[in-house]
Amino acid sequence: MPWFRKKKGKIEPVRDSERVVRTENVFVRREECGAHLYKRELEDNLQVCHHCNYHFRIGAYDRLEKLFDDGYCEELDAEVISTDPLQFVDSKPYSKRILQAQRATGLPEAVITARGKVGGHRVFAGAMDMNFIGGSMGSAVGEKITRLIERAMKERGGVIIFSASGGARMQEGALSLMQMAKISAALAALEERHLPFVSVLTDPTTGGVTASFAMLGDLIVAEPKALIGFAGPRVIEQTIRQKLPRDFQRSEFLLDHGMIDAIIDRRELRPFLVKALDFMMNPDIIEKSQVSSLKFQVADLRET
Repeated sequence: MPWFRKKKGKIEPVRDSERVVRTENVFVRREECGAHLYKRELEDNLQVCHHCNYHFRIGAYDRLEKLFDDGYCEELDAEVISTDPLQFVDSKPYSKRILQAQRATGLPEAVITARGKVGGHRVFAGAMDMNFIGGSMGSAVGEKITRLIERAMKERGGVIIFSASGGARMQEGALSLMQMAKISAALAALEERHLPFVSVLTDPTTGGVTASFAMLGDLIVAEPKALIGFAGPRVIEQTIRQKLPRDFQRSEFLLDHGMIDAIIDRRELRPFLVKALDFMMNPDIIEKSQVSSLKFQVADLRET
C-alpha cells in the first residue's frame, strides 16, 4: 500500500497517523490460541477455528440453513412472540426488553422453528439463539417448540432441536417454568408414535432447557467443549463447598459419564444427522418401536 497521495496535482506523503490498513471487521481474533482468523474463511469453515477447533456460536437461522437440504425450509409460527403477562420490570420493562431484542437480532423469538427435508426425510427442526435475551425459554418459546412437535406427529416427521440457552426466562416467572413440563409431555406423545427426537446441545445449554427437553432425545449429541448443565459451576461449588473436576459440565465430561451419546464436530454434524435419520426413520424401525436402540449404534454411524 503506497504511503503517498495526490492532492491538487501534487504528490505528498501521508502522515504517520494516517498510515492505517483498514482491517476492521475483516479478521476475528481467537483469544485462547491467539490466531487471527479471516472472517470469510471462518464462515466457509462453519465458524470453527481451524487452529484449535473452537466452535464459535452461530445464530438460529444459520443453524437451520446448514441443516436442511439445499438450505431450504419453511419457517413456522413466526407470529408467536412473547407478551408481558406479569408486567415485569427490572432495570427496564420486560416489554421494552423484548422489542430491543427483536430489533437487535432480527428474530421474532429466542427459537426459530421450521419444516423441511434433511437427507430426504421430513424433519421439523428448532434452533435457539443466545442473542435473544440469552436464548431464554419463555411462554412463546415453549409454545413454538410444542407446536413443532405436534406438527411432527401429525405429518409423521422427525424432530431435531438445537439448544442454546441460559434457561427459563425469569421475567415470566412460573409461566416459563411450566414450559418444561409442556414440552416434555409433547415429547412423550411423540415417543408413543415411534417418531424420533434428536437433541443437539450447543454452547451453552443450561438451566430449565437442560432440565427438560434438551436431555430427552432418543439421540443426544453435542458440539465440542459446549457448556451443558443445570446450575452453573460457581453455584455448585459454593453449594457443595468442593472444587469441581477439570472441564466439569463440558461436552467431553458428559460423554465420559454417559450423559450424552456423541460429540460431533459442526462440520460433520449434518452428514451424521442424515445417517441417524436414515436409521431412525426406517419404517421397520418405527413399526417395531426400536428408535431408542440407536443409542447403541452411534459408533456405526460415524464409521459408515
